Amino acid sequence: MAAPPDTAVKILDDLLHQALTLGASDIHFESGEETFRARFRIDGLLRLVATPTLQLRDAVISRLKVMARMDIAEKRIPQDGRIKYPYLDRTIDLRVSSLPTLHGEKIVVRILNFSRERPELEALGYEPDDRAKLVQAIGRPHGLILMTGPTGSGKTLSLYSCLELLNRTEVNISTVEDPSEIHLPGANQVNINERAGLTFANTLRALLRQDPDVIMVGEIRDLETAEIVIQAAQTGHLVLSTLHTNDAPGTLARLRHMGLAAFNVAASVTLITAQRLVRRLCDHCKQPMTADQVDFFFNILNSQDKQTISSHTRTQASLFKALGCNACDKGYKGRIGLYQVMPISDAMQTLIMRDADTQTLATQAALEEIRTLRQAGWLKVLQGITSIEEIMALTHHG
Repeated sequence: MAAPPDTAVKILDDLLHQALTLGASDIHFESGEETFRARFRIDGLLRLVATPTLQLRDAVISRLKVMARMDIAEKRIPQDGRIKYPYLDRTIDLRVSSLPTLHGEKIVVRILNFSRERPELEALGYEPDDRAKLVQAIGRPHGLILMTGPTGSGKTLSLYSCLELLNRTEVNISTVEDPSEIHLPGANQVNINERAGLTFANTLRALLRQDPDVIMVGEIRDLETAEIVIQAAQTGHLVLSTLHTNDAPGTLARLRHMGLAAFNVAASVTLITAQRLVRRLCDHCKQPMTADQVDFFFNILNSQDKQTISSHTRTQASLFKALGCNACDKGYKGRIGLYQVMPISDAMQTLIMRDADTQTLATQAALEEIRTLRQAGWLKVLQGITSIEEIMALTHHG
């Protein structure tokens, strides 16, 4: 016998409200052979929150697909949809994705614009010297600024924090995204629609005829888009975009592998930021490390890492470790960004023109005192913001 629809409606509403209250970024509805469960991604980690009865699975999934204007009869192929969900006195954008699995459809709901505010760069976690480099780069009239990192590393928020600094009446800002996740009053924001033929490439071509000053491209996915972005950066426009790469030097190699000419990369890219999100230690329960533990930490650092830590930073260090309390999740609450901010110097341009490999570019970055992501992480550890374990887990040497 089918489950009463109002039961599925209530379960779904309760889960959506709970996810928004807890600050989840994604909700996973998953079907097993004899189970149905819901998990939230909070601060980058998945957490099991509910296991409704298997009898309710079809009703919950159908309700979600109806809300997202997806085909409830089609269960053999992936589908995408969107929901405008009323919550308190606001409307929240939800992106819904379905995938057929061995024991039924899996649905993932991504919560897009729950946090309307766009934090300043300092609040995102940029160190003062890195912030100055980034502000200088976005103050230029033209060039390409790239934010890189894995999915969910905060690239879009960094981009919009930069756009907020540029957003003035006399500046024409246009964005093209898939989809637009943050509303920016005063900007011209376009959502691509592949089915209708509105791709990144042809939208960009149209935007270039709209007299833009600043263009933000959600992601450079292919050579065609990359070539238009490079052309725009070389013809008097400031362009901001993202790529999925591991670090800043690796981004230059990735652009070359996409098929861009070395001259065009060297002439257009002005700054690259690589980033990660790490969990913050809970301010209520974080536990100071002993003097012996602090000494041990400094002894295990390699020589390059030690060079990036000033004597002042070392003497002012406050190291903590996770403990856990009722106010947090195993000693952590919230996240903050780690950033490798690399302006493209004359020396770096020369190496790009010579088609240097990633290791050579990374060596040059080190000579220019560009911090690696791990070194940026150690600064957050020394400031008492996160733990040694968190940095070890989310960054690598290099």
